[in-house]
Amino acid sequence: MPATVPTKKLIVRYKGIFDMEGLYRVIVQWLKSKRYWFHESTYKHKVPTPHGAEEEIKFAAERKVDEYHLYNINMYFHLWHITEVEVIKDGKKKKLTKGQIEIQIKGELVLDYQGRFDKSPFFQALRGFYHKYLIKDKLENVWYDTLYYRTLKLQALIKDYLDIEAKSHEYEGYMGDNV
Repeated sequence: MPATVPTKKLIVRYKGIFDMEGLYRVIVQWLKSKRYWFHESTYKHKVPTPHGAEEEIKFAAERKVDEYHLYNINMYFHLWHITEVEVIKDGKKKKLTKGQIEIQIKGELVLDYQGRFDKSPFFQALRGFYHKYLIKDKLENVWYDTLYYRTLKLQALIKDYLDIEAKSHEYEGYMGDNV
């Protein structure tokens, strides 16, 4: 069983008019630019009520960093009271989404994802020793931090796209990328 270290869950909430297709495209492009393999694991569309429809979407992105660890970024979108509205932007009609959205972003550092240390109890104890004493600093100060700051940058990208409160965050530029 691979050892996993989850990051803090980040949440973005928004109510109003937004471009869901554009948001989807921006997130996928950002993940691909960071060399993540991306797939949409779940898409649920519930029957619309007079208040609007409800949707649930789950994204999963994975990046193998080396032969021992990988990064997972899982995203959960919950949209409710959504209706399609037509807006005129720059002289062109465009279909946008009106409603509420909540986006949850959670990173996960997976160690020994190939299960090399799962062969026997001795190897599992050896893995525990390896994590606790040999790679502890790298685990806490490099791998975990890199993943956590990536999730913060993704959250800032979403906030920027939705044009809510933050145009930057305190860790902008920390990893050498520009959001």
